[in-house]
Amino acid sequence: MATPSIILYTNHGCPWAHRAHIALHTLALPFKEEIIDLTRPRDASYLAVNPRGLVPSLSYDGEIITESAIVAQFLVDKHPSSLLKKSDEQGGALQRARVGFFVDTFFTKVNPQLYPALRATAEEKEALVGKLVDAVVKEIEPLLVDANPFFGGASTITLAEVQTGSFILRILSFPKYEGLLPADTLTALETRAPNFWRWASAVIKDPSVTSIWDEKTVAERTQARLAK
Repeated sequence: MATPSIILYTNHGCPWAHRAHIALHTLALPFKEEIIDLTRPRDASYLAVNPRGLVPSLSYDGEIITESAIVAQFLVDKHPSSLLKKSDEQGGALQRARVGFFVDTFFTKVNPQLYPALRATAEEKEALVGKLVDAVVKEIEPLLVDANPFFGGASTITLAEVQTGSFILRILSFPKYEGLLPADTLTALETRAPNFWRWASAVIKDPSVTSIWDEKTVAERTQARLAK
């Protein structure tokens, strides 16, 4: 296969755009990067690429793909790898179903608890973080019983980690910073959700997950947004 011409329209502070970086890094695909400033209205030139003005957008040999989950899925389908089996491989359809269910569970049960906890007052945070931890324990912990260290017993990251890794970075790093999440969030997760803790600890060390991650900058910008 000829090397594709890829342009990624992105912002390094956006967890959704981060998904595309994880996929591209894991697949070792060369690409050009266009940084989109999310603090001001989008330029007409970018709206011509993506009328919604969101990131990421991917130009792949001139074809535009938008929406982060779709971008990541497109890349893993176009470039078969250890990230995800093809549907006609042995066990491929089942793996795809399980990855899909895991990602859906994370984003419908856990992630909706994160941002209310971040925006809450100091008095409200403990209770709201408790809901986040409860959701991890109830919904995610059972799905990671065979993680070794990655989803489904994989030794390298899968599409499950591509789609969730940037959010795991935030859940495990924000308790270190004043005003974001309580410091005891980490203790609660480690104690009550050991499968999740082992998996998440491996996720945040993976070089594809951390390739654009700047913890201090992301945390400080989040603090600044919440202070407004």
